[in-house]
Amino acid sequence: MAYIRKSMERLLKGNSYPGRGLVIGKSSDGRRAFFAYFIMGRSENSRNRIFTEHDGNIKTEPFDAAKVTDPSLIIYTPVKTLDRDIVITNGDQTDTIEEFIVKGKTFHDALLTRTFEPDEPNYTPRISGIIHLAKKSFTYEMAILKSADGKGKKCNRYFFEYEPVNGVGHYLHTYEKDGNPLPSYMGEPDRVKIGNDLKEFADEIWNNLNKDNKISLYCRAVNLRTWQEEEVLYNRNQK
Repeated sequence: MAYIRKSMERLLKGNSYPGRGLVIGKSSDGRRAFFAYFIMGRSENSRNRIFTEHDGNIKTEPFDAAKVTDPSLIIYTPVKTLDRDIVITNGDQTDTIEEFIVKGKTFHDALLTRTFEPDEPNYTPRISGIIHLAKKSFTYEMAILKSADGKGKKCNRYFFEYEPVNGVGHYLHTYEKDGNPLPSYMGEPDRVKIGNDLKEFADEIWNNLNKDNKISLYCRAVNLRTWQEEEVLYNRNQK
């Protein structure tokens, strides 16, 4: 089997609604861990958001608080740094993962207690990732929890564990494409190309997300020797 890596441009361009997306991987030179998380929206409530940074964590917040109709599934902490672990998710399962890790349990243990989102009829999958940083190296895990029956009665949970490869990342998102109801993502995470320039990586994602539906993007690179970090944050809504 050929070791295929796709570009983020190829995966995003032409797909008007992949939903929320997560990429984790390693720079081509092997020196840094990369990750990215983006959100999209179709409704006014979902589009009324921005990413903000708080002490190394990223939160979603209302762009216009007066227009918020239901904050339950759109306001959360998608990125949280826990010592040498970085958690990235599309919902409040970030907090569940943190609680379990603090207790000495695992990413897997935490997600066994959670299911997909209760947003009938879409039953949006919960996607999650965690990066385990170590001196000069790291590993990462990803997971997707989604409806097993299309009726919100049963949940399938899929877990993926990775040893990083230079220049390779994995991309997981919530929906296959636009639709009504929205079809859940199928299969394992796509293998994608990762370069050395975080800004170029962020721009490739941002510039190929559908211009009407994209909302926010956050990317981070961590140097595996010095722990120095670089960040790129884009919000469609600007105050």
